[in-house]
Amino acid sequence: MFDIKTYNKISDEGLSILKDKGCNVGPDIKDPEGIILRSADLHNTPFGDNLLAIARAGAGYNNIPIDECAEKGIVVFNTPGANAEGVKELELCSLVMSSRDVLGSIAWVRSVADKGREIPALVEKAKSDFAGPELMGKTIGVLGLGATGAMVANIALEIGMNVLGYDPFMSVEAAWMLSREVKHVDDLDEVFSKSDYISINIPYNENTHHLLNDEAFSKMKQGIRIINESRAEVVDDIAMTKALDSGKVAKYVTDFPNETILKAPNVIAMPHLGACTPESEDRCAVMAANELFDYLENGNIKNSVNLPNASLERMGNCRLCVLHRNKPRMITRILDFISARNINVEHMINKPRGGYAYTIVDLGKKIGPKTAEEMRSMEDILRLRVLYVD
Repeated sequence: MFDIKTYNKISDEGLSILKDKGCNVGPDIKDPEGIILRSADLHNTPFGDNLLAIARAGAGYNNIPIDECAEKGIVVFNTPGANAEGVKELELCSLVMSSRDVLGSIAWVRSVADKGREIPALVEKAKSDFAGPELMGKTIGVLGLGATGAMVANIALEIGMNVLGYDPFMSVEAAWMLSREVKHVDDLDEVFSKSDYISINIPYNENTHHLLNDEAFSKMKQGIRIINESRAEVVDDIAMTKALDSGKVAKYVTDFPNETILKAPNVIAMPHLGACTPESEDRCAVMAANELFDYLENGNIKNSVNLPNASLERMGNCRLCVLHRNKPRMITRILDFISARNINVEHMINKPRGGYAYTIVDLGKKIGPKTAEEMRSMEDILRLRVLYVD
């Protein structure tokens, strides 16, 4: 079947799917057709000509050179929503920690462990030092309303918060998940100016780089509390440090510690715990394995981060999977090539994404290796795969 190389420790729940389908899976595969990984950095990893796809068992994909992969016709998948429950629960915990000095109170209680009978009186005297506001009735701005953001928005409503949701690219699936009580806001400045808390759940890209910067902080309420379960680079750490020093930001809870932010006051930093639950790891691995195998076996693309998504039920005796540049007349050229050889098209789909496009064509009869090579040599075709029906 297919050779799949693993990086990191991948849940057996996912690997067993591939193994049960006859795939050769493991970390020592030399020339794989597929890769499944979590956080391993592939930016300096050479990719062989046989590599067709990379599946990231998680939502982020900064560890994969997605543009390079697109140019080579290598599909990169992620697993959006598979770890949303784990991240949502940690965000709920983070909201409470950002309001009350839970961590400081625990450390203080341990510091008086040797005070014996004095402890109850000391506790009553000191408890106000760790007090903070309740969440109920406060306004939270949720940046990003994907799988995780929608869950955070909904649970914030359940605990009595007012919720402003910002996501200019919200999907139909996310909209179905989101409570109608969430106020959808198109102006980011409105979120900044009205929120008592901000929860960051947006992907990192060139448009979201340092989205929270000096200008953004200047528009926020004094004493705002910010939770970052997105990516470190969405926040300008230098600007955040100044905002913390001035009291503009009362507390910053982040899952992405670094040298700069750990020197700032009122920071609660965790070691990227968002998806660190066995349930999340299982769901991510299962989703990644299914995406990877469906592409290798059937040519279907779902949840790609660099190339078009397209799925088609199998028909006919032969399937052409064509990754190509998104240029005028490409579909006509592909169909003309097929019809010139008296081959009937049973079914097809074409989907564009930026400068790339993906065309799946099911044919009435099989084509041979020579015909496939002729088609591969066509200008602007990045990769052509021929899948036969057994």
